[in-house]
Amino acid sequence: MSERHKPHNGRDGTGNFRVKRVDLDDVETDPDGTDIVRDDVRAGGAVADTGALAGERAAEIGDAIAEDRENVKKFAKRENPLWR
Repeated sequence: MSERHKPHNGRDGTGNFRVKRVDLDDVETDPDGTDIVRDDVRAGGAVADTGALAGERAAEIGDAIAEDRENVKKFAKRENPLWR
């Protein structure tokens, strides 16, 4: 049977997904930077932030998720939630 060329579906030779890695702080200073990132996400699905503040942004997102979970628990424990 002949070997055919299968689509890689965004994976590299080792089988891991390829993600474009950029410093988002540098991209944001470019006038067309947000459009470039938007197009990259549309085409490839993701962009990894490699900048110095990338970890801080992830921590902020984690804090927001934890706060949201607390708010949902408080709202669910009410005697008369709005959706009932």
